[in-house]
Amino acid sequence: MKILRGAGITTTVGCIALLSACGQSDAPSGAAQTQNESVQTQAQTPAAQPAATPAASQPDRAAQLERGRYLVETIAGCGNCHTPHNPDGTLNQEMAYAGAYVITEPEFVAYAPNITPDMETGIGSWSEEDIVHALRNGIRPDGRVLGPPMSFPWYRRLSDTDAYAIAAYIKTVPAIRNEVPRSEYHIPLEGYGPIVTSVPDVPRDDPVRYGEYLAGPVGHCMDCHTTLVMGRNDMAQLGRGQNVFRQPFNMPWTAIAANITPHEDGIGGWTDEEIKRAITQGVSRDGRQLLPFMPFELYDDIEERDLDAIVAYLKSIPPLPTIPPAQ
Repeated sequence: MKILRGAGITTTVGCIALLSACGQSDAPSGAAQTQNESVQTQAQTPAAQPAATPAASQPDRAAQLERGRYLVETIAGCGNCHTPHNPDGTLNQEMAYAGAYVITEPEFVAYAPNITPDMETGIGSWSEEDIVHALRNGIRPDGRVLGPPMSFPWYRRLSDTDAYAIAAYIKTVPAIRNEVPRSEYHIPLEGYGPIVTSVPDVPRDDPVRYGEYLAGPVGHCMDCHTTLVMGRNDMAQLGRGQNVFRQPFNMPWTAIAANITPHEDGIGGWTDEEIKRAITQGVSRDGRQLLPFMPFELYDDIEERDLDAIVAYLKSIPPLPTIPPAQ
């Protein structure tokens, strides 16, 4: 097996639906803490459900679906885990969102489920409120707690606008019948904190804050690129990377999450355009092709304003030197 290491941005699993990402994390801190304070929650009980967004506050449906399409197909990158990959690493669009990624760890064997609106093998019977509840609180409509590696501590801060847009759009994709095995866990699944009921929008006119939102709750870039300690993100090592992903998507190589802090070991010497090229085209600063673990084909359609915000945020986090990955 080959271990391939990329400089700069190498591995972000872009997947945000009902099972995704890389590792269960503690509640984000630092730049994220300000936004956490505005998340409305209620005490968790077995019957707790988020309040439905009032119809009067819903955006125009067409605009909502377009926002959902944009997030799902670009920054959120749901298909990177929930769509099977071709041998060359590209996505098999004929099976879009029908379930794919299998993650085997000592604590679990997790299968990325079918999130198409198929009534028998997908989430066709789920309401939009059910989907939002699963995204932000990790709880299925039947009350079962969803497990890792989905990054619920990050997704808890998805705004109402975006969470409902994602839910609305995923209900419109073609239904595909594809039965996926049920994930198996050898650890207790106990929930992720008080039930999130409402999260306000993040101002888009604040590039750093909005970039943190895109790189955190939406795209969960910082989940893969923040060093794991005992299976949890160590927020004191935000962006330092060095997490090891062995044979992702059954590819014959192992990926190491790069240091994406503004340190000289990370992206400190990179220009804005070089960072954007790495994100959208998978090309490192020195011209090397980066691994297809990161869904460049999806990120290539991220809007320029959003890329600018992500870059502004990455350049604002504390610079940290690279350390050897844990074995």
